[in-house]
Amino acid sequence: MKIDWGTLAGLLLAFGGIAAGLTLEGGSLYEILQPTAALIVFGGTSGATLVAEPLPVVWGACRQLTVVFAEPRYQLEAAIEEIISLANQARRHGIVSLDKKIQDIADPFLHKAMALAVDGTDPKDLRGILENEIDQDMGRREAEAQVFESAGGFAPTIGIIGAILGLIQVMKHLENISEVGKGIAVAFVATIYGVGIANLVLLPGARKILARARQAETVKFLMLEGAIGLAEGLNPRLIRSRLEAFVEPANRESPDEPDDR
Repeated sequence: MKIDWGTLAGLLLAFGGIAAGLTLEGGSLYEILQPTAALIVFGGTSGATLVAEPLPVVWGACRQLTVVFAEPRYQLEAAIEEIISLANQARRHGIVSLDKKIQDIADPFLHKAMALAVDGTDPKDLRGILENEIDQDMGRREAEAQVFESAGGFAPTIGIIGAILGLIQVMKHLENISEVGKGIAVAFVATIYGVGIANLVLLPGARKILARARQAETVKFLMLEGAIGLAEGLNPRLIRSRLEAFVEPANRESPDEPDDR
């Protein structure tokens, strides 16, 4: 993985823009640094999310935070070359000759796909098995993204609750009018926290997790098509043509493949 500079730049622009706007309006960052408001919003949002979502899914969503800040290396071209290399060997020496070579495949999904192909699995059955695995994995990623979407929905409402609680405390001390305005301003900080964390972190994070899941899904479908082509005994040229549909046209390569007919 490599650092996702887009995510970091986005957060910097978002929080930096808000902080700069506050300062230009004559405000101070100190005014919105309220531990009590933060406790209400973050604690309430976390609790509501745990009530709404199964605990294993919440833990899975927490693990997915790594793909928000770190970009997995999806190398479609490298996967194609690995599959074509296997296809060339299978064409020259038979698909059974790949039995030992597939042990060196690092990607678990590609390893499973090629192992099924080498074992002589019917292409239709092979497609069904692998598509089911892709669908199940995508379903898990969607459920994990839903955790952040749920939290993003709860946070603004919890922020309003925090603001109301603050106003209740202000109303208890109306005899000190000079402090009422300041107290009301502090009370609304919880609303800022709720709306801010929802729209700057939680909801964008859910979108990023789904985007990463779709990228991984594309890679797996490429590997699936490669394994199907291998199982069908297709010429490496045809397999390459099938796989290059997954790659941006500008990144496609078409080296000559040996035509061992």
